[in-house]
Amino acid sequence: MATFRSRIVWSLILAAVAAGVAFFVAGSGVAPLPPVVEEALPSPLPGPRIRVEVLNAGGVDRLARDATEYLRDAGFDVVDYRDAREVGADSSLVLDRVGREETARAVANLLEIPNVRSQPDSNLYVDVSVLLGSEWRRPDPPEVEREQPAWWDPRGWFAR
Repeated sequence: MATFRSRIVWSLILAAVAAGVAFFVAGSGVAPLPPVVEEALPSPLPGPRIRVEVLNAGGVDRLARDATEYLRDAGFDVVDYRDAREVGADSSLVLDRVGREETARAVANLLEIPNVRSQPDSNLYVDVSVLLGSEWRRPDPPEVEREQPAWWDPRGWFAR
């Protein structure tokens, strides 16, 4: 009796393995999935992290928070975001606070702000100050194509 049961168990195991092999062979002719498009932000300058403060000078709700999230996603170290002392600015401005204008330009380019000035201030613990005017809108990140995993790769089975 014990041998009959063991034969049944082994038969079931063999059937399962055979079904898996058949599924693998049959699935190899499946057309590839279209490429997945992800958002990718340009990375900041190499070297130490750039410390940024973001000030909402335009008086628009969530303006500083949106810019902060965008900069942090790009790898910048936003140490402070808040409303500016004077609100009502129409245009945005990026200020270099440490005498390295290339860092301010990197922030300005990412936020698509054309106005950059150098105003070093040793009393501030930031490299760059961003004053957002009411006209500023969060830029659309560039799209980057990423290769789709093969049909048998488990990473492709789950939604991203």
